[in-house]
Amino acid sequence: MSSLVATPNPSWNYLGHEVYSVKSAPLDSDTKSLGKGKEPVVLLVHGFGASTDHWRYNIPALAKSYEVHAIDLLGFGRSAKPSDLEYGGELWKEQVVAYVNERIQKKTVIVGNSLGGYAALAAGAALKTESAGVVLLNAAGYFSDETIESTPTDLKSRIGKMVGKGISRDLLIKWFIYPFIQRLIFENLRRPKVIRNTLKQVYIDSSNVDDFLIDSIRRPSLDPGAFQVFQKVFQARGLKGKPIDELFNDLQSPLLLLWGNSDPWLRNAKAKQEKFRMFAHKASLEVTEVLLNAGHCPHDEVPDLVNKEMLNWLM
Repeated sequence: MSSLVATPNPSWNYLGHEVYSVKSAPLDSDTKSLGKGKEPVVLLVHGFGASTDHWRYNIPALAKSYEVHAIDLLGFGRSAKPSDLEYGGELWKEQVVAYVNERIQKKTVIVGNSLGGYAALAAGAALKTESAGVVLLNAAGYFSDETIESTPTDLKSRIGKMVGKGISRDLLIKWFIYPFIQRLIFENLRRPKVIRNTLKQVYIDSSNVDDFLIDSIRRPSLDPGAFQVFQKVFQARGLKGKPIDELFNDLQSPLLLLWGNSDPWLRNAKAKQEKFRMFAHKASLEVTEVLLNAGHCPHDEVPDLVNKEMLNWLM
């Protein structure tokens, strides 16, 4: 596959930074049977290291019946990669909410994979009745009963932590050794061979791990600021933002859970699925769940199955 079947949208900025997005919509004749104008818009949100290109097999199928948008989160894809932002779930949630409010301006179903799944859920919860639904594909995130290691933010506490560990050793590791190691890791991860091998571990069936996919991941890593984004995302120690169970309580729209059931990336994947199920039902959500024989990115690994399930659910 050489290109995405979608049209780049006009320029749009969030927090003063350029955001890339694409759009595809059905012909008038295709929507007569659905009741033109009443359908929700579909917004696709990629996962870590990916971009709008990762929806290459989904946009054409969904756009036969729905207006479909896909967005590159700040720090990824063709969007800006500023070094002064606090990258994490809160930033990406607010970016998606702003895009729906400013660019789409209609009820929207937000679809997200992995890290983008968290952003989709958080945005859907924030949009309240303007959210027409949320679709999660192997979503990342944490629950209230899980802890995230925090780093002190005030100067006094940070100095105290350094003193406790030994100032010279801590400064040496933090300011010289860590950045050097991170740079080596970053340079290695963006090598085409490493990208291919990593994807082959993430996809159960690697048939769709092709040159287009590898280039779509490598190309943004060559942009100015890409390494600084990599550093910040990993230093953040988690997505932060609200835990998933609290977001479920805030969500006012239907939820579709699509799982690649052989996900090698989600830690304790089966237990994670059970938590999603339990808390979704506790929140009395209208929830549908489908298990697919795929890995972490089912929308690109088994796109025909994912498209079928999403279209059935949307209708």
